[in-house]
Amino acid sequence: MTQPESSAEEPLPMDVMEVFGYRGIGALAERMGIQFLELSPERAVARMPVEGNTQPLGLVHGGAYVVLAESLGSTAANLHAGPTKIAVGIEINASHSRPATEGWVTGVCTAISLGRTLVTHEIAISDEQGRRLSTVRMTNFIKDRPEGQVFEPK
Repeated sequence: MTQPESSAEEPLPMDVMEVFGYRGIGALAERMGIQFLELSPERAVARMPVEGNTQPLGLVHGGAYVVLAESLGSTAANLHAGPTKIAVGIEINASHSRPATEGWVTGVCTAISLGRTLVTHEIAISDEQGRRLSTVRMTNFIKDRPEGQVFEPK
């Protein structure tokens, strides 16, 4: 799992570490350099380097914003779902409003609705100057974990 570089960051809560231990953050999120900074069902924060996540013109690829957002929204939804259920994405939309060409982008995921079967989050992605780059809304469906499906620690 990719951890924040700064030792000044608070460690992630143990229940989050358990989720990561069983499910991991995913190969794509790791490959993109996503670093989780804060995680709860209500609010999650992560950052991603611009370098390595650009399209041919040198701008962050719109799909990279969506990967950052979906990584945040899915993890927050799974924390809300708890250990006997899983959250799966059923809808996501994104509006990109400004490019980034260097540094880091940060996603802040905020719960809009934490229901029994549907969870919706808004993810605001900004640059290091605090300018909004992309706004993403994601809805996850919470369902029972398939029978026999067991997540083993890595």
